Amino acid sequence: MSDTSKFPELSERAQHLLKVLVERYINGGQPVGSRALSREAGLSLSPATIRNIMADLEDCGLITSPHTSAGRLPTVSGYRFFIDSLLTVKPLGQETVRQFQRNLGNIDDPEDLLETASRMLSDMTHMAGLVTMPRREAIIFRMIEFLPLSEQRVLVILVTNAQEVQNRIIHPARRFSAAELTAVANYLNSVYAGKDLASIRESLLQELSSTRDQMDRELIHAAEIADLALQCDRKRRKKPFMLTGETNLMDFDELASKERLRILFSAFRQKEDMVHLLDRCLETSGVKIFIGEESGYQALDQCSLVTASYSIEDQAVGVLGVIGPTRMEYEHVIPLVDLTAKLLGAALNQKSLSPS
Repeated sequence: MSDTSKFPELSERAQHLLKVLVERYINGGQPVGSRALSREAGLSLSPATIRNIMADLEDCGLITSPHTSAGRLPTVSGYRFFIDSLLTVKPLGQETVRQFQRNLGNIDDPEDLLETASRMLSDMTHMAGLVTMPRREAIIFRMIEFLPLSEQRVLVILVTNAQEVQNRIIHPARRFSAAELTAVANYLNSVYAGKDLASIRESLLQELSSTRDQMDRELIHAAEIADLALQCDRKRRKKPFMLTGETNLMDFDELASKERLRILFSAFRQKEDMVHLLDRCLETSGVKIFIGEESGYQALDQCSLVTASYSIEDQAVGVLGVIGPTRMEYEHVIPLVDLTAKLLGAALNQKSLSPS
């Protein structure tokens, strides 16, 4: 959240009018004029006084007018001041809490849990829900051993971090002799011991590309075997987060143009910027909100992202949240996101899930 001390000190009347203006714009999506504001503010102020206060708010950069004769709407700074200083978050009803508890408490598969959490947020807010896959600390490669089996199969014995041992069977495209497998294991152990498992395959493929003309058979074999042995880690990275209900965003006029939807959906597909942004959300506890340009990504300039981290064994391992227009009902979305993050973490802890 931003530091509201950067804003000029506002009188109670100015803060009240700003609060009413933001709430009316969120509900209606249309610029708010001084006459409508006068009716709803409940203050004994003349239209001229209200116009003067709105002019001051505009000078502060908290509201803006899309056209000379139009009413005003909040800017990103106006939303930020509203959220940080004026917003009253509504507590969730007990039935909503019980519904979320039931939905997340009856699922055994961890991945289904994540998808359900994302879908519930989307259904309850009518916006896009997302959840990142659980992460753990870097998996450090210690050593590997290959044992030939029948029918071209190979047993992989992989030692990571301190004492963790993983066994898996892979199916190479051709038969590898015991000598070849020993040579590959020796190569991997001598070059990559102590390095992050997630980066080893990429490094091998880069080296293979640069030395292909030299036909380094040992490296080619190492790349082929490592590709199979580490493929589970590669599959995990292909799906860094789940996103549901993104088509709901088409229902909001400010996001519904073909060009804006193209840019937004392209960002969802490419994922890199989204993953970087969500990683930033892991750095702090509690609910975190990016409004429009605060995200730093042009694709989200007309959107807000409300997130909260979820934890396993008291370690924040993932983020869930809602993407919608900047005029979302924050007082409703914030407690939903907060509740879902806490319930998801509790459900994952009960199932003793280790992040993968």
